[in-house]
Amino acid sequence: MDNNEKIHENVRDRYASIARGFTGQEQATCCGSDNTTISLDQIDAGTAQAGACCGTKSDLTTSDTNLLYGDNLPSDLPFDVTGLSLGCGDPVTLAGLKPGEVVLDLGSGGGIDCFYAAKMVGAEGYVIGVDMTDDMLEKANANRDKLNMTNVEFRKGHIENMPVDDNSIDVIMSNCVINLSPQKADVFAEAFRVLKPGGRVSISDIVTEGSFTEEQRADANNWAACISGAIDVNEYMDLMRQAGFDSVEVVDKVVAEDKGIVVERGDMPRIYSARITAYKPA
Repeated sequence: MDNNEKIHENVRDRYASIARGFTGQEQATCCGSDNTTISLDQIDAGTAQAGACCGTKSDLTTSDTNLLYGDNLPSDLPFDVTGLSLGCGDPVTLAGLKPGEVVLDLGSGGGIDCFYAAKMVGAEGYVIGVDMTDDMLEKANANRDKLNMTNVEFRKGHIENMPVDDNSIDVIMSNCVINLSPQKADVFAEAFRVLKPGGRVSISDIVTEGSFTEEQRADANNWAACISGAIDVNEYMDLMRQAGFDSVEVVDKVVAEDKGIVVERGDMPRIYSARITAYKPA
């Protein structure tokens, strides 16, 4: 097993455990302090856009998750859906979805962003979620059936090799997932392949200013917890441009210091949640 496969396996195991442990009674979180060696306070510390993906269970409530979406999240989504939110922002609202559009969610998890998007695109639109974790796909499909959403489909696959046709997608969104990939250039190349000409990308993700050391990147727990797999924001944007995307832009970001939090970083890079958009040339 090569290193990329090991990373995939560790990430898959982490999220499978989250899915199996979710009972619908308590907000899920992908990075509790019991198995994370880097202090998570320096990432979110209760901020709006770096909440569920990188916080401890004691930091999170349903209202904290709603802070990711403000008043935009449909109020009729049950806690079985919203409680499995593991994102770091709101790529759905950012995407400005229109009725009839075909949407792809990379790393769809329990399906919260897919169900939100499905309401935006309506019955004439369609939403596809891709995820590599069987337990998450099981949760997502169960939620879809409960909601009776016939315009949502979940597919098993890796975001580095998407089970999606060329030039078939209007909008790609992703929420705190691409940082987990060890092959980010492949993710962006695949995103470019499946988008229709003129299609757009709406991403919420964890990025850095500066880079982790090789030793820090080797920490498998921190990688799976949306930390040490993150890359410098300029490198992130360059990879998107190299894949062919135009108008790559960081729309906004949230950093702990912006909220008056004192951070002890040591030799770590500055970490923050960013929302990023880009377009495939028409």
